[in-house]
Amino acid sequence: MNDRTDARQEAGQRIRTLLGPDGEHCRSALSRDAERSRSPKLHNPVADSPAPNAHTEEELAALIGLLTVPRPRIRSVAVGHGRDAESRVAAQAFIGAWQALHRDVLAVVDWPEDAASWLRPARRLTAQGPDAWVLAGAPLGVAQLARRLRQSTDWDPARTFGLASLGTPRLVELAGADTVHGLRGAFADGGTWAMHRCWTTHYEPLNVTSE
Repeated sequence: MNDRTDARQEAGQRIRTLLGPDGEHCRSALSRDAERSRSPKLHNPVADSPAPNAHTEEELAALIGLLTVPRPRIRSVAVGHGRDAESRVAAQAFIGAWQALHRDVLAVVDWPEDAASWLRPARRLTAQGPDAWVLAGAPLGVAQLARRLRQSTDWDPARTFGLASLGTPRLVELAGADTVHGLRGAFADGGTWAMHRCWTTHYEPLNVTSE
């Protein structure tokens, strides 16, 4: 267990870690799948990707909190979202909150759930060299976009933050463990999540303590 996890436990924060869907094999198997395919398109996903739920104020506050903690300071972001109504509204709400802090949004990009390559949105998201990226969308669309970002740009998942719909091992299964390694985000209740290889760790809100 790392120092950050120890510190959160000492603060009374409950932590739940979920192993990716393929268990101990997912690190190698999913990474090989992501690397060997020249196309980011997933032709045979295991199951449908659920549509995102409407975002909450607690979720938005937790996301802003994640982005305002790192050093060096994050000043500029590029925002990407799926074309469903919930993702679009969540992205706009984040943009308003971020700009209220007098920080910059360099690009706002959407993408379809199904595309030939996702190259155009990937290039638009990375063109201006933001300090970080914020993504809102369903796991299937984000997974395919992330595969393109990883293959064709200098995108860094460790500088990428997502909404609640992405905090699931399903994203690891679809994108590949290495593709989303380091991705972090917020849950609807104000908790947060982080991806480390095959592991998706859920951190409950800091005001929730162990019984």
